[in-house]
Amino acid sequence: MDLIPNESEVQEVLERTGALRRGHFRHPSGTHSDLYLQIPMVMRHYAESKMLSVALSRRLRKDDGVRRAVPNVSVVVPATGGLPIAFGVAEALRAKQTYWAEKDDDGQLALRQFLEIHSGERVILVDDILRTGKKLTQLRKLVEASGAKVLALAVLVHQPFENSAEFTDLPLFKLLTLDPHYWQAKDCPLCAKSAPVVDVRV
Repeated sequence: MDLIPNESEVQEVLERTGALRRGHFRHPSGTHSDLYLQIPMVMRHYAESKMLSVALSRRLRKDDGVRRAVPNVSVVVPATGGLPIAFGVAEALRAKQTYWAEKDDDGQLALRQFLEIHSGERVILVDDILRTGKKLTQLRKLVEASGAKVLALAVLVHQPFENSAEFTDLPLFKLLTLDPHYWQAKDCPLCAKSAPVVDVRV
């Protein structure tokens, strides 16, 4: 495997570790799909976690702006679920700090209590999966409102939903793009074939 694995190699790692599953899945929203992705399943394994984090950091270093800023950058993640990859990328880049956000009492995204981003700080937004992009969009606004500069966005997997947020003015780095199929129950071809369905939590 190369220093930066190709998409087929990344997908094989995800499938081998149980992070990526194929079948018939029903999500809490009621939507059905033929793929289910849970990045924490692969991050349990040290070797695979290290490889993916380093690979994503190498993609980031290909960007002139990021390369010039490293190691004087901070890594910020929109939820605790993305912390394993954020810490891995931060370690590989030797970044100064890692921040994370979470929903406050009003349901708004805010930095963890006692964490503070400073004006002029250079930031890389990192997450495990980019789907709708809503949290990353909110996080970017939060970071920029503090006077910090967002240099890039990096995710392990880009799994775009319909009408997902666009980041056309921001370098986006990823290791894999997935295009699962989603259906409402009444339109699900897997239901029509009476394929066994597995209920998933998220």
